[in-house]
Amino acid sequence: MKPIREKNATLVDVLDRALNKGLLINADLIISVAEIPLIGVNLKAAIAGMETMLEYGMMKDWDEAIRAIARNEKAKQKTVKEKIITPLSEKNERRTVSLLHSK
Repeated sequence: MKPIREKNATLVDVLDRALNKGLLINADLIISVAEIPLIGVNLKAAIAGMETMLEYGMMKDWDEAIRAIARNEKAKQKTVKEKIITPLSEKNERRTVSLLHSK
């Protein structure tokens, strides 16, 4: 694969490419004073869109867990709405019936 350099690339182009293709960062950083190492940092990061991560098999378990939680929350909200709406509609029906019989 031969690298291609675009002269007019914008930040949006770079972000789009990073999210679509993915970006791996491996960095070792050592901070020293007078040649005495004080702090060492080892950084490993993968940056990509969710679809790209799933294509590479990364974060699959996390994605499935989040989707399951979202499905459960949606089902709970639907159940709560049904519990609220059903008694209200029954009350309205009773009121309508009682109004019809009172005339």
